[in-house]
Amino acid sequence: MTTPADLEATLTRLLDLERAPVAVTFCEREPAGVRRFAGRVPSSCTFWKLAAGEAPFYTVPSDHYNCPIGSYTHNISLPKERESELTDVLGFMAQIGYLKMEEVPQIPRWSKSPAAIVYAPLAQAPLPPDVVIVAAKARSAMLLTEASIAAGVSSGMTLPRPTCMAIPAAYGKGMTLSLACIGNRVYTDLPDDEIYAMIRGTDLEAVVGALGKIASANEQLTSYHEGRKLKLLQR
Repeated sequence: MTTPADLEATLTRLLDLERAPVAVTFCEREPAGVRRFAGRVPSSCTFWKLAAGEAPFYTVPSDHYNCPIGSYTHNISLPKERESELTDVLGFMAQIGYLKMEEVPQIPRWSKSPAAIVYAPLAQAPLPPDVVIVAAKARSAMLLTEASIAAGVSSGMTLPRPTCMAIPAAYGKGMTLSLACIGNRVYTDLPDDEIYAMIRGTDLEAVVGALGKIASANEQLTSYHEGRKLKLLQR
């Protein structure tokens, strides 16, 4: 039986990952046996950074209130006294030309409001993940995309901002790339040369299974193209 630890080890080795893949599970009730997050964060995606290097934990809706965009994509309603924060930040983004208000209804959202969200390094996931978040360099994202196509579970989508909308998009349509957004990069310290691949939890084993063959094929193609390039340049 392939374990979450096995899957994380294979992803880390074949993709040369610098941070652990993060398992995310949306729950209808607060989970037993998992510690509840204590503290404050400025964004929902901050939990991704924390989860990559900590023991599993779960959040409740109020933990996300500081992030009106993340609350929107996660289908978390802001309290009445903070409802205007979403309108304010969207209005500012529209004012500076970052987005158009007509784009907002097209942003993917989680289908129903969660009672809790579990975050964990993949190897330590206490519950089956809904989505696994992989932060990777472009070459590694290329390999994951090719593996997801080979496994028949690619959405074919590469999404712009906001980064967090890639979670519901991947859950609904399959492996999805996100170029990340400036907010995410500020809050998570994502390096400029990395993007995200979001893999639906039920597809993870198939994607990882295809990844070994895809990585091997790319090594063979590297030798092929390098040899071909040399021959063509020598003509």
